[in-house]
Amino acid sequence: MSADRFILLDAAEGRPTRVPVPPAFTVKATTADTEGKFSLLEVTLAQGIPRHVHHKADESIYVLDGELIVEFDDRTHTATAGRFVLLPHGVPHALRPGSTPPRLLQISSPGGWECFIEDMFEDRSKVTTNGRLDPAKLNPIAAKYDITYEEQP
Repeated sequence: MSADRFILLDAAEGRPTRVPVPPAFTVKATTADTEGKFSLLEVTLAQGIPRHVHHKADESIYVLDGELIVEFDDRTHTATAGRFVLLPHGVPHALRPGSTPPRLLQISSPGGWECFIEDMFEDRSKVTTNGRLDPAKLNPIAAKYDITYEEQP
């Protein structure tokens, strides 16, 4: 019954995750909560996300505060508080913090984004080089979620 899926969270509260994720990621609605339709996270973006493509999921971002730099289809845009960004599947994009790290709501449809985050943080050392996300190391995990990170030669 749909009423069994009702969730009410306090401001800083998140849904439980399979593995601990950094406090910068708060899962508000899991893929299971929404019967696969979407996942919703509150994120504080302190580090850039390398250029990548979601092959099946659309990504939506609503900036709560701070400044988000979005590289989309070879153009750069700045999103500040109150701005919304739709990143349709199939188009390469990258995200990075601006002068003030942004806090944002991130929706992935269909869901699955929180599962990728869990897999990524299960052993962060497997996906980073010198403390930064490494596309070549991310791709084996990302492939499971139909995401491809652009690798530098």
